[in-house]
Amino acid sequence: MDPEELRRFFCDELGEPKYRADQVWSFMYKGEGFEGMSNLPRKLRADLEEAAEIRVPEIALKLVSAVDGTVKYLFRLSDGQKIESVVMRYKYGLTICISSQCGCRMGCRFCASTIGGKVRDLLPSELLGQIIAAQKDMGERISHVVMMGIGEPLDNYENVLKFLRLVNMEKGLGISYRHISLSTCGLVPKIRELAKENFPITLSVSLHAPDDETRSAIMPVNEAWGVDRLLTACREYFEATGRRISFEYTLISGKNDGVKDAIKLATTLKRYMKDGIHVNLIPLNEVEERDYKRGKAEDIKRFCDTLGKYGVNATVRRRLGPDINASCGQLRRQSEDK
Repeated sequence: MDPEELRRFFCDELGEPKYRADQVWSFMYKGEGFEGMSNLPRKLRADLEEAAEIRVPEIALKLVSAVDGTVKYLFRLSDGQKIESVVMRYKYGLTICISSQCGCRMGCRFCASTIGGKVRDLLPSELLGQIIAAQKDMGERISHVVMMGIGEPLDNYENVLKFLRLVNMEKGLGISYRHISLSTCGLVPKIRELAKENFPITLSVSLHAPDDETRSAIMPVNEAWGVDRLLTACREYFEATGRRISFEYTLISGKNDGVKDAIKLATTLKRYMKDGIHVNLIPLNEVEERDYKRGKAEDIKRFCDTLGKYGVNATVRRRLGPDINASCGQLRRQSEDK
């Protein structure tokens, strides 16, 4: 609930004064249950136990990288479903990568999250809960959020919008919009809707191929909205918001990582996007159930250098938590198999 919904709940449902909502609000964002809300009368705490729920995800499994301190959580939700979150440590603070759905129906061939399809959307509380549970466990504030875990955020549009409004509130988690990145595989109508909201977040678009033939082979979403329609929507988003879009490109050996692919990618992006093009190159995280392979280090460097030669800024994403397999989707799959 947002603050106004919470106040109405206390007044209309419990017959309590509005200020009780503000008291509860501060405890909610610390991940505290009703019993621990010491500033409330005991009877009110008992009434709340009967009338309401605060569902903070439970930690089913926690892995900590001995290499770089990256923390990977497998969270158990109230209905038993499991999702993943990853907390990464940078010089500027902690960033959490959160899931937006239980499973995913987008069907990207190289991704573990989509195996088994989508079970359900996550509620705003379950999106917030991943941050709250991780903060409480680590005893440190998380300052940045990446919506790049399990699921397609724009396929859970209304819940994600409410999450974005809640996570930014000062008396809640108070995370700046400029510290939030949302990743989409390219749901064009939702990209246009998001532009109208004008959140000053970073939009990351999972492109992963320079043309329709290559992209459709690895990303079924491209059959609905091809490269032309997607990049047109990206240009319109930039023109409406003034916010630079980051393009994600997973390098798959023999599929999309050749020099010709890099040249085609650069020329295509420059045709649609005039300013501030940035490509985030991601060496493939191999999935047991798929036969796609990661390219050699020299192939990845050659691809990156070729983009630069053709005037497109590109960086290769540093792999964090290599000893705990920190990419999303696989821990959930292993848990389901067991």
